[in-house]
Amino acid sequence: CGMALCGACTVHIDGQPTRSCVTPISALANKKVVTIEAIGTDKVGKAVQAAWVELGVPQCGYCQGGQIMTATALLKQKPRPTDADIDEAMAGNICRCGTYTRIRAAIKQAAGQQGAKS
Repeated sequence: CGMALCGACTVHIDGQPTRSCVTPISALANKKVVTIEAIGTDKVGKAVQAAWVELGVPQCGYCQGGQIMTATALLKQKPRPTDADIDEAMAGNICRCGTYTRIRAAIKQAAGQQGAKS
């Protein structure tokens, strides 16, 4: 969207979910940037991706990178999130296909799979 409204472009900058579409490259000096392409190398990210696949979360797939990045950041901060925690963390990520119920289920499943914070 280019205006930080949908969440599809979410990346992690120093572990925090950040909208890349409005983040100037100059702000990234000496920062660690993780994109969807690398999130599966992390224990928590791998658990989230596995849950997404197992539960068949995506339909069109457009928003899924941002959803997975945000879910991974949530589980790193709160390994056992409540429904309210999930709602708050995921609120800025729009899924036009309406897979929110499956997204919530996948986050809960990943929380069970990933165990301790990593």
